[in-house]
Amino acid sequence: MIDDMGIFRTTIAVENPTRPGVTIEVESVVVDTGSEYTWLPRAVLEALGLSLTRTVRFITADGRQIERAVCFGNVYAGGSSAPDILVFADVGDMILLGARALEGMNLRIDMLAKQLVPAGPVPAAAA
Repeated sequence: MIDDMGIFRTTIAVENPTRPGVTIEVESVVVDTGSEYTWLPRAVLEALGLSLTRTVRFITADGRQIERAVCFGNVYAGGSSAPDILVFADVGDMILLGARALEGMNLRIDMLAKQLVPAGPVPAAAA
């Protein structure tokens, strides 16, 4: 089981950037730093009025190559939010919160508490 491998699940919300304030919560999302993008059920993204931006090829952990549609949306988790690339997950695909969203929200994983926490000050170039 995934939860036994040190990965945990959380609840996130997703929003269409053209409809601020209208969000849908998605429960039991696997926090996966091994996935670049956030994978959400196609029905959730379509319910928000999000549409395909382009198609991306992925390679799965078992070496298969698959294609999925992606779009742009806002993700909310751990008391923060960020724009992200969202994958239209097919039935049978895992539902994942990816590394890009975590970095954009400036969150890190507290594995002892199994929760997302602020990563601290964001590095910046000196003025």
